[in-house]
Amino acid sequence: AEPPDMRGLLRELAILEALMENAGRVMSRAQLEASIYGWGEGAESNTVEVYVHYLRKKFGADFIRTLRGVGYMIVKPER
Repeated sequence: AEPPDMRGLLRELAILEALMENAGRVMSRAQLEASIYGWGEGAESNTVEVYVHYLRKKFGADFIRTLRGVGYMIVKPER
């Protein structure tokens, strides 16, 4: 098993990857939890919110948008 700090980094990266692969689309909390834990493994908690907070601290508050009651998204950059 990974050390606790490495596990957290891997979860943060899994959320970032899921959001970036789906840029421009809203991802629900359940979808993001599945990217962290796999199907059926997750616990009822605020894990997604915590890692979204960490990502916003690193990339800026506007990097990830919250659609209240729906989910999270990264705005797809215009070319």
